[in-house]
Amino acid sequence: MQAGVRPKHEELLAAAVRLFRQKGYHDTSMQDLAEAVGIQRGSLYHYIEAKEDLLHEIMERAMRRLLDAVEPVAASTAPASEKLRRAVEAHLAVAASYRDELVVLHVELKSLSAARRQRMLALRDRYEGLFRRIVQEGVRTGEFREVDPKTVGLAVLGVCNWFTTWFRPDGPLSHADFARAFADLFLDGLVRRPQPGGG
Repeated sequence: MQAGVRPKHEELLAAAVRLFRQKGYHDTSMQDLAEAVGIQRGSLYHYIEAKEDLLHEIMERAMRRLLDAVEPVAASTAPASEKLRRAVEAHLAVAASYRDELVVLHVELKSLSAARRQRMLALRDRYEGLFRRIVQEGVRTGEFREVDPKTVGLAVLGVCNWFTTWFRPDGPLSHADFARAFADLFLDGLVRRPQPGGG
């Protein structure tokens, strides 16, 4: 591939993200992708073998960004409540910067072939496991009340994942403002409070 020949791989990925978010994966044609980056349709095959290659790379990059942001938080020595707060903040920071990629990740998982879908599900399970382990730690140490870690983890991620569909960077609240609000709401229900009379 000669330097300067369009589209560069990143251009093609960016166009795919935009089109998959706007039109959906199945309604985006190879012709749409070619026009978006200003080349003939046949030239796309110099860069990818199939449209699904783009979808898979977009999803894998999104998952890796989330894992890279939250795994260090989960592995830290901070108390569970602080870990959960920082994990929510880290997730929303990624979500605010890569909104379209994360929407594609959540909406188009079913569009992957079986083998690739299983690979993405494995990464998703690994990511969800970080939140479950934080909650488990809080329960084990007595910082959190007795709750089901899987249920809480799914609830936290459900809220965080939908953030990408309605957040606006030019709105009155930043992603950090929402992270604080979300964490406050969840921790208010998780943290064990002293009982009246010291019980």
